Amino acid sequence: MAQKPQTGRRSFLQSTAAGSAALLSAGVHVSASPSRPSRSALESLNIACIGTANRAAEDVNGVMSENIVAIVDVDSSYLGRCKSMLTEKKGLEPRTYADYREMLVKEGDRIDAVVIGTSDHHHAPAAIRAIRAGKHVYCEKPLTHTIFESRLLAKAAAEKGVATQLGTQIHAENNYRRVVEIIKAGVLGNVTEVHVWVGKGWGGGDRPAKADPVPSTLNWDLWLGPAPERPYANGAYHPANWRRWWDFGGGTLGDMACHYMDLPFWALDLRHPTRCETEGPKVHPETCPLGLIVKYDFPARGTQPALKLTWYDGDMIPRKIADQPVPANGVMFIGSEGMMFADYSRYKLFPADKFASFKPPAQTIPDSIGHHAEWIKACKDGSPTTCNFDYSGALTETVLLGNVAYRLGKAIEWDAANLVATNAPEAAKLVNKEYRKGWEVV
Repeated sequence: MAQKPQTGRRSFLQSTAAGSAALLSAGVHVSASPSRPSRSALESLNIACIGTANRAAEDVNGVMSENIVAIVDVDSSYLGRCKSMLTEKKGLEPRTYADYREMLVKEGDRIDAVVIGTSDHHHAPAAIRAIRAGKHVYCEKPLTHTIFESRLLAKAAAEKGVATQLGTQIHAENNYRRVVEIIKAGVLGNVTEVHVWVGKGWGGGDRPAKADPVPSTLNWDLWLGPAPERPYANGAYHPANWRRWWDFGGGTLGDMACHYMDLPFWALDLRHPTRCETEGPKVHPETCPLGLIVKYDFPARGTQPALKLTWYDGDMIPRKIADQPVPANGVMFIGSEGMMFADYSRYKLFPADKFASFKPPAQTIPDSIGHHAEWIKACKDGSPTTCNFDYSGALTETVLLGNVAYRLGKAIEWDAANLVATNAPEAAKLVNKEYRKGWEVV
């Protein structure tokens, strides 16, 4: 039976808004672990990894400098391969679990930190249990499956003083840092418009008509976790295709927007939009769209003007932005003094003749020691992470708001302080959700 979280919602949101305002006044890229005792950089962390294959395998690899003492996966074949790899490469003998809830209880006294590389619908159930147990957390993007969950994790992490990091690994690359420096130096003047697009299409299809036998290696009930029960179907959900389904993921927007929208969020000090509307195909009750356009309005920030940010994905990406041909993925900033295209590895200023002799401003953002390494260092000494759950929670909330507006089929006037669509009270059922008993997020 699904249960709705029993939370003092109004008091929770009021205290969260106050805490977020305090953090924001000091800058969103602040340490989330000021109260943690420091430890030697040579002293290894004891880490538990939840998820071991596919993207999660990269996260395991990213923390192999430390002592991985426990690994969790609902697929015993993935689990066995990961354990064998850790034993062969590092001489480790991690304890293995199928259920992270059991692992957190049994290993609670042994572990310092948790890495979460599961499907989206497990992010918050795993992370909130780890945070409440006082563990540092690294979690893959998007931070959560619902807007409410993102706000809850950010608040809990701040209260517990744990080091957190969202798995937006491109944030650590030099190109993003140089783009942010250029924008913040005022090279483009007042930026009032940003376009972000990704030509991937996670969506489409209907629920399989028949059930298939569950593989002997897979614990299907644990894979479903907090989601409503449904039969297993070969290839429909596990692995990877879960991104297509509302019960488990958020389509291309959920998959990619935290990577690409991260750049304007960082460069332009964005936080919460005030309005969101979408264009796309008819809403399917179970699967995400193969193409979507999301339009966000952001208020003025300090001396920066109000901003319109438009996201495009799948078969609705643009071929040109401001008369400039564009590739399949990227970001275009439009300012009063010029424009800039950027993606993961390059940037270009327009008009070309105006910027023919352009020289970048002096470097002000240090090169990263590595996205996982930054989090590991923060766990040990309380130093800042650049994608802590305060910053990345607001980013994820914005991303997920696009799916809420799309599924409602109407523009949303957004009261971020209270997580309420003021013109659409029916949005509440998508801002938060119900959980199967035993998997609640409260």
